[in-house]
Amino acid sequence: MEHRLVYLLNVGQRRLHRWSQARTAVGGVTAAQAGLLFFLGSNDGALMNEAAAALHLGAPGMSGLADRTERAGLIERRPDEVDRRASRLWLTQTGRSARQRARTGMKALNAKLIEGFTAPEIDVVARWLTSLQTKFPPADEGDV
Repeated sequence: MEHRLVYLLNVGQRRLHRWSQARTAVGGVTAAQAGLLFFLGSNDGALMNEAAAALHLGAPGMSGLADRTERAGLIERRPDEVDRRASRLWLTQTGRSARQRARTGMKALNAKLIEGFTAPEIDVVARWLTSLQTKFPPADEGDV
């Protein structure tokens, strides 16, 4: 049996994205914002470039995400005390609450994703999806 993995992965990703966006993503924030809130939950006060690396974003993408998330009142941007050109990101109280709602939403979404599959099957899927990160590094890290 020949699997059309690229097609299935693309269609699945688009449907999951549309489904989550139609429900205001997870916890009332976009998926990208939720990712930033999750990262800052254990790295509050991180430098913007640290957050960008953790989220696999370039500088322009991280800047836009930080702008939108700050406008939503979820984070606060402050200059670094040592290097005033660098910015650190801090969760606001609103951001902490949104992070908790997003965590609850993410648990429900993960439960829906694994519905109908055994734990060993999900282990294989997770291993396969994780392998994509090393097989296909960002263009600036490997051969294109």
